Amino acid sequence: MKKNILVVDDSALMRRVICDIINSDGTFQVADICRDGLEAYQKLKTTKYDGVVLDVNMPRMDGLELLEQLQKDKIKATVIMVSTTTTKDAETTILAMERGAVDFVTKPTNVIEAKGDEFREKLIKVLSAVIRTERYNSNMRSGLSSKHASAKVTLRPAGRSPISGNKIVSLACSTGGPKALQSVIPFLPQNLDAPIVLVQHMPAGFTKSMAGRLDEVSKISVKEAENGEVLKKGTVYIAPGGKHMEVQKNADGSHRIKLNELPPIGGLRPCANVTYDSLRNSGYDHVICVVLTGMGADGTNGIVSLSRKKPVYVIAQNAETCVVYGMPKAIAESGLVNEVVPLTEVAQAITKNVGVK
Repeated sequence: MKKNILVVDDSALMRRVICDIINSDGTFQVADICRDGLEAYQKLKTTKYDGVVLDVNMPRMDGLELLEQLQKDKIKATVIMVSTTTTKDAETTILAMERGAVDFVTKPTNVIEAKGDEFREKLIKVLSAVIRTERYNSNMRSGLSSKHASAKVTLRPAGRSPISGNKIVSLACSTGGPKALQSVIPFLPQNLDAPIVLVQHMPAGFTKSMAGRLDEVSKISVKEAENGEVLKKGTVYIAPGGKHMEVQKNADGSHRIKLNELPPIGGLRPCANVTYDSLRNSGYDHVICVVLTGMGADGTNGIVSLSRKKPVYVIAQNAETCVVYGMPKAIAESGLVNEVVPLTEVAQAITKNVGVK
């Protein structure tokens, strides 16, 4: 049975393009269309959809206002935003994901882009990944077997907490990450005894807004990483969209950020594997690796490679709290995971193992 999708956009052209993309895939069908958030709100009060594709800027009720109303009324919906890369829209999109949207796709700037493969593939990929995880968790809750279900994760011994020596936390996430990070970063202590390097798969323009918003609501300092800056404990450095982030050791034993614009790896830039690989040659005694919600397997190869050179402690988000159980599933199946925890316990797990200064 095809999954029913609601499309909400005030542009007749974009509605047509999005509907054609969704209907061209055998998994989905557009069940309804709406021209603004108010129309969508009326639909969502009475009708359950498998997914909602939602524009940011619309008359009467925009995308953010709709999400706020759904939260207020406790109406659940799986929402994917369609957003431009303007600073204003980027900030609104980050707020939208705080308020329940699971991910976003970048809005094409013209008809040619709108009808191109990149927009189509991204939209279908996100819809498919989110719905696949929902089905996985539904099967697990009902006790049904599934070809997608993984065997019980075998955990490595945890060792003593907190970990001694010079430490760094390296965190990776993708689809559902901006929302998930709101349940992690604000709950970390200001005096965490390690810096955090964070890779979230996002295009340029969005990571600065995300860093600024997280910094506003967190005790720990959060910023978009800058090339050459020296890492400090108690600070989260977010890889800028469109750039790979490495950690390099200085002659005095400190460490600095190195950004580059080398080609995307597996379509990803930033790529978490690049960051994990760079830590192989760092001066840190231990690396606490954290893998949150996201499609694909970015981070796993990097952590496996890093573990051959450095002691690692791996924390993975559990399936039940993931928007997309891809990246955490891949690292769990590697046999390197020390803890699998719900999203709300990730900050506690980090702090327990890192300690405070």
